[in-house]
Amino acid sequence: MRPVTGAIKQGRSDKATEVVIYGFAILFLIVLMYPLYFIVIASFSDPSAVANGKVWFIPRGFTLDGYKELFKHQNIWIGYRNTILYTVIGTAIGLAVNIPAAYALSRKDLAGRKFLSLYFIFTMFFSGGLIPTFLTIRDFHMYNTFLVMVLPFSVVVYDIIVARTFFQTSIPEDLWEAAQIDGCGNLRYFVQIVLPLSKAIIAVLGLWIAVGYWNSYFNALIYLKNPDLHPLQLILRNILITNQMQSGMGTGEAAQIALRLANMMRYSVIIIATVPIMCVYPFAQKYFNQGVMIGAVKS
Repeated sequence: MRPVTGAIKQGRSDKATEVVIYGFAILFLIVLMYPLYFIVIASFSDPSAVANGKVWFIPRGFTLDGYKELFKHQNIWIGYRNTILYTVIGTAIGLAVNIPAAYALSRKDLAGRKFLSLYFIFTMFFSGGLIPTFLTIRDFHMYNTFLVMVLPFSVVVYDIIVARTFFQTSIPEDLWEAAQIDGCGNLRYFVQIVLPLSKAIIAVLGLWIAVGYWNSYFNALIYLKNPDLHPLQLILRNILITNQMQSGMGTGEAAQIALRLANMMRYSVIIIATVPIMCVYPFAQKYFNQGVMIGAVKS
C-alpha cells in the first residue's frame, strides 16, 4: 500500500506544480498581451476618455475618426507599396547573402575561417559611422534610389552567427562525406541537401529580416528625399508630426479639434503599422521556436 500512497502523493504534487506553472504562464501572457489590446481599443475610443483613464477593457465613445483621418492621406498607400517592396526584396536579398555566408563559416575546411569570423564579428562593435556610410552610399550612386533601402544594409552579422551555429550543430558532417562519395560538389550539396534541412533557421531569419525592413524608417530619413520612395513608417511619422505641429500652432476651437485628431491618430498609426507584419508570424511560428533554440546553442 505504501508505494501506491507515494504514487498518489507524487501525482498530486505534479498536478499542483502544473497548475502553478500554467497560472504563471497565463498571467505572463496577460501582461504581455494587454498593452497591445489596449492600443486596439484606444484607437477606437474617444481620446478624452483615454486621457482620463476611462478605457480599460472596452472602447469608450466608439469612433473611427482616427482611421478616417489617416486614410485621407493618399501617400499612405504609396508607403504601403514601398514598404511591401522593401520588405519582400530586402528579405530575399538578406537571406541570399546571410545564409550562404553562415554556411561557409560553418565549414571546417574553409581557408581562413577563424580570421573571417573575427572580421565579421569586428564589424558588430566598430563601424565607420553615419557620415562615412553616407559618403560611401553617395559615391556608389545609391543615394535617393530604391537600392539604398535593400542593398547596403543586407548583411547582418548577428544573423550570420546564429545561422552558422545552426549549421554546425544540426547538419551532420557525415552527410557531406556521403555526398562526396556520390560525386556531389559544394554548391549542389548546399542547394539540394543543406537548404531543405534548414527550413527552421531560414524561417526565423526571414522573419527577423522582414520585421527589420518593415519597421525601418531611419535609413529612409537619411538616404531618401523623394517622397514617392518613402516607406510607410516614415510617412506615418511625418503625418503625426504635422498634426501635432498644427494643433500646437492653432488657437481656440480649431486647435482643440486638431489636438483631438492628433491624439486619436496616435493609436491608429500603431495599428496600421503593426497588424500587417503580425499576420506573417503565424506562418513561421512552427519553425520559430526550433530555429531559435538550435541556432542559439553555443558552438
